[in-house]
Order: sequence, then structure tokens, then C-alpha cells
Amino acid sequence: MELRNLNTFIVVVETGSFTRAATKLGYAQSSVTAQIQALESELGFPLFNRLGKTISLTDPGERLLPYAQEITRMHTLAKDALRSEISFAGTLMIGAPESLAAFRLPRIIREFRNKFPEVKIILKPGVCWEFPDLIRTGDLDLAFLLQPEIKDRDLYIKTLVQEKMALIAPPDHPLVNYAHVEPEHLKDETILHTEHGCSYRVLFEQQLNSHGIFPNPCLEFWSIEAIKNCVMSGLGLSFLPLITVEKEVQEGKLKLLAWDERPQRLTTQVVYHRKKWLSPALREFLSLVELHAAQWPEAILD
Repeated sequence: MELRNLNTFIVVVETGSFTRAATKLGYAQSSVTAQIQALESELGFPLFNRLGKTISLTDPGERLLPYAQEITRMHTLAKDALRSEISFAGTLMIGAPESLAAFRLPRIIREFRNKFPEVKIILKPGVCWEFPDLIRTGDLDLAFLLQPEIKDRDLYIKTLVQEKMALIAPPDHPLVNYAHVEPEHLKDETILHTEHGCSYRVLFEQQLNSHGIFPNPCLEFWSIEAIKNCVMSGLGLSFLPLITVEKEVQEGKLKLLAWDERPQRLTTQVVYHRKKWLSPALREFLSLVELHAAQWPEAILD
């Protein structure tokens, strides 16, 4: 049974006339008649006694009426639930590398949670190259990337800000006094790396390797905080996004080496599937991302 036909049936009962029902619904009278006839044909019973210009319900019509009213009522409740409860509820699955999860997203997530506490946010850490496939499979609603700009016909990709990179050292390191640090200056240095596959680690290694520099030993860490602490303790040097070390640099705990970071300049991008339905919650989250991202360049050290 079509919902439209049931609704027309109810209005005919309420108004007591096919003509008045047509006026109330904004239909031609012939459309009202056709819908009632289609309903009667489907059920196999007449719904109205047609006695001249007056109509009355038949016994099958009397029995159908409460069911039709309940069906239309439940339909209205379902629409209301989708518009109110579900629209700002549910779960957002977000992928982000540690550098962005820890230094770009907290304020966005805090503001979003204050506005929409019913929406659950699950932040999935990982390396950037994993995230596009997870978006394609539906395992992520959106992801943040820190890497060179990409293009993909399946994905909507928006560049938010160009990030600066920093080669960091402890304050007493000899290279702090160099007017410019070249790749060959690092041949005997211990380099503290992020995990294998990290976009900026790959670019940094490529630049050093292109100059015939293969630093040894190299240490690998899964935590940016661990890397910073080890650099501060004099264990080695590291190459990290500037946003992750701004606080320690301002406090004098770390020093920025005079390194040309432009070949490794990366961008923060937000990505989601082009065919994905953007729920009200997801739309609101993306709006907050753009609002905050407009202020990010101002926070970068010169």
C-alpha cells in the first residue's frame, strides 16, 4: 500500500468528501478518485459507500482506518527522528596522523563536542597513505592528511594549510651555530625518525639520499613526544612538522636548525568520499574545520 494513497484515504474520511479532500491536498478531484480506486483494487474491497453526493465508510473501510492512521503516524515519527535525533547523533570515524591528531584537531573536536555531545567521535591514528583506502571502504567518514597535495577522482580533497617543517636539535648542539645546515653536515648525526611510511620522514630521507647522505645510526619512534624528549636529552636530531615543536622552541628547550625545509613542504588536507552522504553532524564538523583552518597560518613561527 502506497503511503500517499493511505494519506488521501484519511483526508477523505476527515473531510467527508472527495472534492473537499482534493482541495485540502491540492490535488485534482480525479487524482483523489484514482488513488482511492487504486487502494480499493489492491485490497479487494470497496472502502466507501457512494450514495449520491454523500459517502460513508464500508466495514472494510472502518477496519482499515486505524491502521492507515497508525502507519502515517509512524511515518511522521520516523522522519522526525531522522531530522532531530539522528542528525546530530551517531558516530564520526576520523583518521589522522599523530601530528595532526595532537596539534591541529583537539580544539576542533572540543568545540564540536561542546555543541553536539550526542555525536561520538572515534579518532583513528595511522600513516597518511592508509587513509584513502579506508575512506573508499567506508571504514572512515573523513581523514586528515599531512603530505604533498594529492588528486583522486573518488575523493573530495581540500587543502587547509601549507605546513612548515623543522629540523630540531638540543640547544647546545654545534649545528645550532651554523648559518645554514647542509645535508652533508648530517652524515655523522643520529637521526630520530617517526614510523616507517610517515610522509615527512620519506621526503626527508629522499632529500638526504639524493645528496649521498645515509645517516647511521637512525632510531625509529612511534611517538612525537618521545622524539622531542630524546632530542632535548641530546640523543640526536629530528625532522618534524613545526606545529609539533613550537612550544618547546619558544621555551628554549629545542632549537631550529637553519635548514631549507621547502623541498619537504607539506600540506594539511581533509578528505572524504565524493559519493558519501554528508550527515548534518559531518557537515557541521567540516564547517568547524574550515573555520579553524582559516586561522592556522597565523600560528606558525616565522
